[in-house]
Amino acid sequence: MSATSDNQTGGIYDVIVLGAGPVGQNVADHARAAGLSVAVVERELVGGECSYWACVPSKALLRPVIAVADARRVDGARQAVTGRLDTGRVFARRNRYVTDWDDTGQAEWVKSIGADLFRGHGRIAGPRRVTVTGDDGAHHSLTARHAVAIATGSGPALPDIPGIEEARPWTNRHGTDSSSVPARLVVVGGGGVGVEMATLWQGLGSQVTLLVRRRLLPRMESFAGELIERSLTEAGAEVRTGVQVTGLRRPDPAGPVTLTLDDGGELEADEVLFATGRAPATGDIGLDTVGLTPGSWLDVDTTCLVDGVDGDWLYALGDVNHRALLTHQGKYQARTAGDAIAARAAGRPVDDAPWGDHATTADQHAVPQVFFTDPEAAAVGLSAEQATGAGHRVQVVDVEFDAAQGAKLYADGYRGHARMVVDLDREVLLGVTFVGPGVSELLHSATVAVAGEVPLKRLRHAIACFPTVSEIWLFLLAAYRRD
Repeated sequence: MSATSDNQTGGIYDVIVLGAGPVGQNVADHARAAGLSVAVVERELVGGECSYWACVPSKALLRPVIAVADARRVDGARQAVTGRLDTGRVFARRNRYVTDWDDTGQAEWVKSIGADLFRGHGRIAGPRRVTVTGDDGAHHSLTARHAVAIATGSGPALPDIPGIEEARPWTNRHGTDSSSVPARLVVVGGGGVGVEMATLWQGLGSQVTLLVRRRLLPRMESFAGELIERSLTEAGAEVRTGVQVTGLRRPDPAGPVTLTLDDGGELEADEVLFATGRAPATGDIGLDTVGLTPGSWLDVDTTCLVDGVDGDWLYALGDVNHRALLTHQGKYQARTAGDAIAARAAGRPVDDAPWGDHATTADQHAVPQVFFTDPEAAAVGLSAEQATGAGHRVQVVDVEFDAAQGAKLYADGYRGHARMVVDLDREVLLGVTFVGPGVSELLHSATVAVAGEVPLKRLRHAIACFPTVSEIWLFLLAAYRRD
């Protein structure tokens, strides 16, 4: 990565994008497709957190762990699994998928769509103005005719605990770019990052202890966390719920770290990984120059325009608007906002009605998410608790996966659970959750059903192939009809 800009001139553009991760790339692509000139600003690697420290490396590392677990669930294949994972090859596989942290290919893609790439720290300098400071101190002044899109993402939020600086804890970045396996690893946090990191490093050979304040995956149906906790425990990890870390000690930088817990006990590990939330990467991007608070999440309307900024020019996409800290959801917002920017630039009407061309309606109704644990947990829409809390009159339908012949063939003793939450007044789905091996590939069908508000009377005519895991739909719908 060069230290300064790939474009040395600065100047006036229709659209300026802060952040060249998947979200920034998508809004740039849609703006360019509409014929708008675009400048993209990136202070780290083009491709962002997702490409180098989050989605891509974590899934590249998790796949060998899950593949071995799947093989062990099939008689005949189980007997062929005779050794441990080759961690060197697992890390090498990860390195291939992150292109050895070389962003040349993604930088070339940005330029291939006709956008100008500026490398350096971008800061808003007032309405429609951005300054870029390169690593060498060079400055570039950019002006946007129509829009500035903030797509700077988020970073790990570490708790304010005595000794945390001395302990030098891992975050998601250390958890995905490290190439050595700690003998003992404590993971703090039971959300998506926490359970995936516990699954990953236990599979690679660490003795993992997972510390959780409440329960695993607290925003999903409770059975998701229960099944994952059971599986982690069976794999040899220790899961401790209802505990908090109150202090850390690591007097020898090369030695172990000691954790003090709120129950008065202590725990020693070779490394500790905190997965305790995210903070918006908006602390030093000039928000104060347009009346916003540095370091804050940014509230937006349905087209992703930032609230409280006059002139319809400032957009916030992806993690920074705090709607759904998921790459695919940020890319959806970016595509939608990119089209809205183009419409406003051309003076065309903006279709921001629910489910309109320029409305991010799915942010409120049909957000899909998958955690690549063992078993996988996948959900879209509202949980039963969320639906009831929102005032819907619902029916909850639960089915065990072993009802489906396809699941039994997929894995001997297949263990999993499916739930759909039905809006009784309209007879459409408000939410669906699957937990089990391989269920991530079932989720899009549920997303189509929820986003499309497909009537259950019609959905029963969508026939699942025999014998596949997707036969679970037949049993869910049959259970609803019986009830």
